[in-house]
Amino acid sequence: MESQLPLAPTRCGGVEFRWGERTYIMGILNLSPDSFSGDGVDNIEAAITRARQMVSEGADIIDVGGESTRPGSQPVTTEEESRRVIPVIERLASKIPLPISIDTYKSEVALRALEAGAKMLNDQWGLKKDPNLAELAAEWGVPLILMSNQRDTAEYGDLIFEIVSSLKGSLETAVSFGVPWENIILDPGIGFGKSGAQNLEVIYRLAEFRSLGRPILVGTSRKFMLDLPVDQRLEATAATVAIAIARGADMVRVHDVRQMVQVCRMSDAIMRRGQGVA
Repeated sequence: MESQLPLAPTRCGGVEFRWGERTYIMGILNLSPDSFSGDGVDNIEAAITRARQMVSEGADIIDVGGESTRPGSQPVTTEEESRRVIPVIERLASKIPLPISIDTYKSEVALRALEAGAKMLNDQWGLKKDPNLAELAAEWGVPLILMSNQRDTAEYGDLIFEIVSSLKGSLETAVSFGVPWENIILDPGIGFGKSGAQNLEVIYRLAEFRSLGRPILVGTSRKFMLDLPVDQRLEATAATVAIAIARGADMVRVHDVRQMVQVCRMSDAIMRRGQGVA
Protein backbone atom coordinates (compact mmCIF):
# COMPACT_ATOMS: atom_id res chain seq x y z
CA MET A 1 0.00 0.00 0.00
CA GLU A 2 1.26 3.48 -0.87
CA SER A 3 2.19 5.62 2.12
CA GLN A 4 -0.22 8.56 2.56
CA LEU A 5 1.74 10.33 5.29
CA PRO A 6 3.52 13.57 4.34
CA LEU A 7 7.30 13.27 4.37
CA ALA A 8 9.31 15.52 6.66
CA PRO A 9 11.74 17.85 4.86
CA THR A 10 15.37 16.82 4.38
CA ARG A 11 18.09 19.37 5.10
CA CYS A 12 21.10 19.23 2.77
CA GLY A 13 23.67 21.93 3.49
CA GLY A 14 21.85 25.22 3.12
CA VAL A 15 18.97 23.69 1.13
CA GLU A 16 15.78 22.10 2.40
CA PHE A 17 14.08 19.51 0.22
CA ARG A 18 10.36 19.84 0.97
CA TRP A 19 9.06 16.56 -0.40
CA GLY A 20 5.75 16.66 -2.19
CA GLU A 21 5.89 20.32 -3.13
CA ARG A 22 7.84 19.77 -6.36
CA THR A 23 10.26 17.42 -8.06
CA TYR A 24 13.93 18.11 -7.31
CA ILE A 25 16.63 17.79 -9.94
CA MET A 26 20.03 16.22 -9.39
CA GLY A 27 22.52 17.13 -12.09
CA ILE A 28 25.10 14.50 -13.03
CA LEU A 29 28.79 15.46 -13.09
CA ASN A 30 30.80 12.48 -14.31
CA LEU A 31 34.55 12.57 -13.78
CA SER A 32 35.22 9.07 -15.09
CA PRO A 33 36.68 8.75 -18.60
CA ASP A 34 34.60 5.64 -19.38
CA SER A 35 31.14 6.91 -18.44
CA PHE A 36 28.42 5.03 -20.35
CA SER A 37 26.91 8.29 -21.56
CA GLY A 38 30.20 9.68 -22.84
CA ASP A 39 29.88 12.85 -20.78
CA GLY A 40 32.88 12.39 -18.48
CA VAL A 41 35.08 15.44 -17.97
CA ASP A 42 38.77 15.04 -17.25
CA ASN A 43 39.95 18.32 -15.76
CA ILE A 44 38.90 20.67 -12.98
CA GLU A 45 38.10 23.70 -15.13
CA ALA A 46 35.83 21.69 -17.42
CA ALA A 47 34.08 20.27 -14.37
CA ILE A 48 33.54 23.74 -12.88
CA THR A 49 32.15 24.99 -16.17
CA ARG A 50 29.77 22.05 -16.47
CA ALA A 51 28.58 22.43 -12.86
CA ARG A 52 27.95 26.15 -13.31
CA GLN A 53 25.95 25.39 -16.44
CA MET A 54 23.74 22.98 -14.51
CA VAL A 55 23.26 25.58 -11.78
CA SER A 56 22.13 28.15 -14.34
CA GLU A 57 19.78 25.61 -15.93
CA GLY A 58 17.93 24.94 -12.69
CA ALA A 59 19.55 21.97 -10.94
CA ASP A 60 18.94 21.63 -7.19
CA ILE A 61 22.02 19.54 -6.36
CA ILE A 62 25.12 18.34 -8.22
CA ASP A 63 26.10 14.65 -7.99
CA VAL A 64 29.84 14.11 -8.51
CA GLY A 65 31.09 10.65 -9.43
CA GLY A 66 34.53 9.31 -10.28
CA GLU A 67 33.86 5.66 -11.12
CA SER A 68 31.84 4.45 -14.08
CA THR A 69 28.77 2.31 -13.32
CA ARG A 70 28.20 1.06 -16.86
CA PRO A 71 27.87 -2.73 -17.26
CA GLY A 72 31.30 -4.33 -17.59
CA SER A 73 33.19 -1.35 -16.20
CA GLN A 74 36.22 -2.06 -14.06
CA PRO A 75 36.41 -0.82 -10.46
CA VAL A 76 38.96 1.87 -9.70
CA THR A 77 41.05 2.16 -6.58
CA THR A 78 40.15 4.44 -3.70
CA GLU A 79 43.16 6.60 -4.51
CA GLU A 80 42.26 6.97 -8.18
CA GLU A 81 38.63 7.76 -7.44
CA SER A 82 39.72 10.33 -4.85
CA ARG A 83 42.19 11.86 -7.30
CA ARG A 84 39.37 12.42 -9.75
CA VAL A 85 36.70 13.81 -7.44
CA ILE A 86 38.24 15.52 -4.40
CA PRO A 87 39.90 18.50 -6.14
CA VAL A 88 36.67 19.16 -8.04
CA ILE A 89 34.51 19.01 -4.91
CA GLU A 90 36.90 21.35 -3.10
CA ARG A 91 36.57 23.90 -5.89
CA LEU A 92 32.82 23.47 -6.36
CA ALA A 93 32.12 23.92 -2.66
CA SER A 94 33.31 27.52 -2.92
CA LYS A 95 32.16 28.22 -6.48
CA ILE A 96 28.51 27.18 -6.69
CA PRO A 97 25.53 27.84 -4.39
CA LEU A 98 24.12 24.31 -4.60
CA PRO A 99 24.92 21.36 -2.34
CA ILE A 100 27.21 18.67 -3.71
CA SER A 101 26.56 14.95 -3.54
CA ILE A 102 29.33 12.34 -3.81
CA ASP A 103 28.41 9.24 -5.79
CA THR A 104 30.52 6.49 -4.22
CA TYR A 105 30.21 3.20 -2.35
CA LYS A 106 33.60 3.55 -0.64
CA SER A 107 33.67 5.11 2.84
CA GLU A 108 37.26 6.32 2.39
CA VAL A 109 36.26 8.33 -0.68
CA ALA A 110 33.10 9.53 1.04
CA LEU A 111 35.03 10.82 4.06
CA ARG A 112 37.45 12.76 1.87
CA ALA A 113 34.52 14.17 -0.09
CA LEU A 114 32.76 15.31 3.08
CA GLU A 115 35.94 16.95 4.28
CA ALA A 116 36.17 18.69 0.88
CA GLY A 117 32.62 20.06 1.16
CA ALA A 118 30.14 17.40 -0.03
CA LYS A 119 26.73 17.52 1.70
CA MET A 120 25.15 14.25 0.59
CA LEU A 121 26.23 10.62 0.09
CA ASN A 122 24.88 8.62 -2.86
CA ASP A 123 25.57 4.90 -2.44
CA GLN A 124 24.78 2.82 -5.53
CA TRP A 125 25.11 -0.38 -3.47
CA GLY A 126 22.78 0.59 -0.62
CA LEU A 127 25.41 -0.14 2.07
CA LYS A 128 25.97 -3.71 0.82
CA LYS A 129 29.60 -3.01 -0.13
CA ASP A 130 30.53 -0.70 2.73
CA PRO A 131 28.12 -0.17 5.65
CA ASN A 132 30.52 2.41 7.12
CA LEU A 133 28.98 4.93 4.75
CA ALA A 134 25.99 4.97 7.10
CA GLU A 135 28.24 5.75 10.04
CA LEU A 136 29.67 8.70 8.12
CA ALA A 137 26.20 9.97 7.18
CA ALA A 138 25.20 9.82 10.85
CA GLU A 139 28.37 11.51 12.12
CA TRP A 140 28.27 14.30 9.55
CA GLY A 141 24.51 14.74 9.61
CA VAL A 142 24.17 14.49 5.82
CA PRO A 143 21.46 12.84 3.71
CA LEU A 144 22.14 9.34 2.39
CA ILE A 145 20.77 7.92 -0.86
CA LEU A 146 20.37 4.14 -0.77
CA MET A 147 20.06 2.42 -4.13
CA SER A 148 18.88 -1.11 -4.83
CA ASN A 149 21.49 -2.80 -7.02
CA GLN A 150 20.61 -6.20 -8.48
CA ARG A 151 23.93 -6.84 -10.19
CA ASP A 152 24.70 -9.43 -7.52
CA THR A 153 21.31 -11.17 -7.90
CA ALA A 154 21.57 -14.43 -9.85
CA GLU A 155 17.83 -15.04 -10.29
CA TYR A 156 14.67 -13.06 -9.67
CA GLY A 157 11.48 -14.20 -8.12
CA ASP A 158 9.16 -11.20 -7.84
CA LEU A 159 11.15 -8.20 -9.09
CA ILE A 160 9.38 -5.51 -7.08
CA PHE A 161 9.40 -7.66 -3.95
CA GLU A 162 13.16 -8.15 -4.40
CA ILE A 163 13.79 -4.42 -4.73
CA VAL A 164 11.53 -3.51 -1.80
CA SER A 165 13.24 -6.15 0.36
CA SER A 166 16.67 -4.85 -0.67
CA LEU A 167 15.73 -1.26 0.17
CA LYS A 168 14.19 -2.30 3.50
CA GLY A 169 17.45 -4.01 4.42
CA SER A 170 19.44 -0.92 3.48
CA LEU A 171 17.06 1.28 5.48
CA GLU A 172 17.43 -0.91 8.56
CA THR A 173 21.22 -0.81 8.29
CA ALA A 174 21.25 2.97 7.95
CA VAL A 175 18.95 3.47 10.93
CA SER A 176 21.02 1.05 13.03
CA PHE A 177 24.04 3.30 12.45
CA GLY A 178 22.07 6.32 13.62
CA VAL A 179 21.14 7.95 10.30
CA PRO A 180 18.00 10.04 10.96
CA TRP A 181 14.91 8.75 9.16
CA GLU A 182 14.39 12.11 7.44
CA ASN A 183 17.92 11.96 5.99
CA ILE A 184 17.34 8.78 3.95
CA ILE A 185 16.37 8.81 0.26
CA LEU A 186 15.66 5.63 -1.72
CA ASP A 187 16.52 4.76 -5.32
CA PRO A 188 15.14 1.57 -6.97
CA GLY A 189 18.21 1.45 -9.23
CA ILE A 190 17.11 1.70 -12.85
CA GLY A 191 19.57 -0.23 -15.03
CA PHE A 192 21.52 -1.93 -12.27
CA GLY A 193 21.13 -5.65 -12.87
CA LYS A 194 17.70 -5.25 -14.45
CA SER A 195 16.61 -5.93 -18.02
CA GLY A 196 14.92 -3.34 -20.19
CA ALA A 197 11.51 -4.84 -19.49
CA GLN A 198 12.23 -4.93 -15.74
CA ASN A 199 13.28 -1.28 -15.76
CA LEU A 200 9.98 -0.37 -17.40
CA GLU A 201 8.10 -2.38 -14.77
CA VAL A 202 9.91 -0.54 -11.97
CA ILE A 203 8.82 2.81 -13.39
CA TYR A 204 5.26 1.59 -13.96
CA ARG A 205 5.02 0.31 -10.37
CA LEU A 206 7.04 3.09 -8.76
CA ALA A 207 4.16 4.11 -6.47
CA GLU A 208 4.56 0.81 -4.62
CA PHE A 209 7.87 2.01 -3.19
CA ARG A 210 6.05 4.80 -1.37
CA SER A 211 5.08 2.19 1.22
CA LEU A 212 8.67 2.44 2.52
CA GLY A 213 7.94 5.94 3.78
CA ARG A 214 10.90 7.71 2.20
CA PRO A 215 11.32 10.02 -0.83
CA ILE A 216 12.12 8.27 -4.09
CA LEU A 217 14.93 9.22 -6.47
CA VAL A 218 14.82 7.91 -10.04
CA GLY A 219 17.73 7.84 -12.46
CA THR A 220 16.64 6.99 -16.00
CA SER A 221 18.75 9.55 -17.84
CA ARG A 222 20.02 8.25 -21.22
CA LYS A 223 19.39 4.64 -20.20
CA PHE A 224 16.55 3.95 -22.61
CA MET A 225 16.42 3.56 -26.41
CA LEU A 226 19.82 1.86 -26.22
CA ASP A 227 19.78 1.24 -29.97
CA LEU A 228 20.35 4.97 -30.36
CA PRO A 229 23.50 6.97 -29.59
CA VAL A 230 23.44 8.60 -26.14
CA ASP A 231 22.99 12.06 -27.64
CA GLN A 232 19.72 10.91 -29.25
CA ARG A 233 17.96 9.60 -26.12
CA LEU A 234 16.61 12.90 -24.84
CA GLU A 235 12.97 12.35 -25.76
CA ALA A 236 12.93 8.83 -24.29
CA THR A 237 14.44 10.16 -21.08
CA ALA A 238 11.81 12.91 -20.96
CA ALA A 239 9.04 10.31 -21.20
CA THR A 240 10.48 8.24 -18.35
CA VAL A 241 10.95 11.31 -16.16
CA ALA A 242 7.37 12.50 -16.70
CA ILE A 243 5.89 9.08 -15.97
CA ALA A 244 8.16 8.58 -12.95
CA ILE A 245 6.86 11.86 -11.50
CA ALA A 246 3.29 10.76 -12.16
CA ARG A 247 4.09 7.52 -10.32
CA GLY A 248 5.58 9.26 -7.29
CA ALA A 249 9.22 10.24 -7.90
CA ASP A 250 10.45 13.05 -5.66
CA MET A 251 13.85 13.63 -7.29
CA VAL A 252 15.30 12.78 -10.69
CA ARG A 253 18.96 12.35 -11.55
CA VAL A 254 19.66 13.68 -15.05
CA HIS A 255 22.34 14.72 -17.52
CA ASP A 256 20.26 17.19 -19.55
CA VAL A 257 19.23 19.60 -16.81
CA ARG A 258 17.70 22.41 -18.88
CA GLN A 259 15.32 20.12 -20.77
CA MET A 260 14.41 18.00 -17.76
CA VAL A 261 13.62 21.10 -15.67
CA GLN A 262 10.89 21.87 -18.20
CA VAL A 263 9.61 18.28 -18.08
CA CYS A 264 9.54 18.34 -14.28
CA ARG A 265 7.80 21.69 -14.02
CA MET A 266 5.03 20.69 -16.40
CA SER A 267 4.64 17.28 -14.76
CA ASP A 268 4.47 18.97 -11.37
CA ALA A 269 1.85 21.42 -12.62
CA ILE A 270 -0.33 18.45 -13.56
CA MET A 271 0.40 16.09 -10.68
CA ARG A 272 0.98 18.41 -7.70
CA ARG A 273 -1.86 20.92 -8.04
CA GLY A 274 -2.91 20.27 -4.46
CA GLN A 275 0.56 21.25 -3.23
CA GLY A 276 0.30 24.73 -4.68
CA VAL A 277 2.33 24.16 -7.83
CA ALA A 278 1.15 26.53 -10.54
